[in-house]
Amino acid sequence: LLGMCLITQILTGLLLAMHYTADTTLAFSSVAHTCRNVQYGWLIRNLHANGASMFFICIYLHIGRGFYYGSYLNKETWNTGVILLLTLMVNRLRRLCL
Repeated sequence: LLGMCLITQILTGLLLAMHYTADTTLAFSSVAHTCRNVQYGWLIRNLHANGASMFFICIYLHIGRGFYYGSYLNKETWNTGVILLLTLMVNRLRRLCL
């Protein structure tokens, strides 16, 4: 599930990036253009926005499964997973603030 969510995020992100303008005066209008004028642009944008939430839901399910099966007993693997989770959370917070 995580791989499918990640691939969806990458593909929709690339499709959105083709129509995005990073200029501060044109950024909003480029997003509006994508939603209104690009074929299925609204769908791609919503898939990308909701895909991020789905990705974190799958991560939390993965962590819950790790607790259930006692995977936290393998310290090195568990610590690597915690570092990855913290990195993803900081990255998500950074993107929300932008």
